Amino acid sequence: MSELINVIIVDDHEIIRKGIRAYLESTSEFRVVAEAASGEEALRLVTEMVPDVVLMDLIMPGMDGIKTTREIKNISPRTQIVVLTSFHEDVHIFPALKAGAISYILKDVTMDELADSLQRAARREVTLDSLVAERILRSIRGEDSADGLLFAELTEREFEVLKLIANAQTNSQIAEQLSISHSTVKGYVSNILSKLHLGDRTQAAVYAWQKGIVQREE
Repeated sequence: MSELINVIIVDDHEIIRKGIRAYLESTSEFRVVAEAASGEEALRLVTEMVPDVVLMDLIMPGMDGIKTTREIKNISPRTQIVVLTSFHEDVHIFPALKAGAISYILKDVTMDELADSLQRAARREVTLDSLVAERILRSIRGEDSADGLLFAELTEREFEVLKLIANAQTNSQIAEQLSISHSTVKGYVSNILSKLHLGDRTQAAVYAWQKGIVQREE
């Protein structure tokens, strides 16, 4: 008999966790070692148990699934993360995959398909919902005319923060200049990186200069 795949289920809805757990435990391939209702709880459990796979919801109170995914990969690089969500927009897909998720599937999958995705993840094989795969291909091919669409998603205040990032301002300096708290600035920066599908502040600064969001005279 092959070794069981240890899984942690992360979702803030108990009924979803319990339903998935009941199905997985009825099979001979999986052992559900824990459930988590939040990102913070998931980090603690992963640190303790180092599971083979984490099944991750994206939208949760407190720490969201993207940040949780990133932190889990820092804590336990060998743990593979399968995103299970209802959302298939770029603003969710690209940040989740950049954060380290190996697979991205939607909540309309069957239980058999879900189990197959978890098995594939344990073997370090990728599973993408067809809608997600299409979005990625369109982005790679440059078929989206995405820049205008992405810019449209930024709020006026996020544009202000992006300009200041491009001009090498720290979070503390931005907070002082805009008369907002440091934590609020961090929230804006996180939103900007997510909406523009960028990994860090340096990429955001380069992007802003390349796209003409800031000019030399600024």
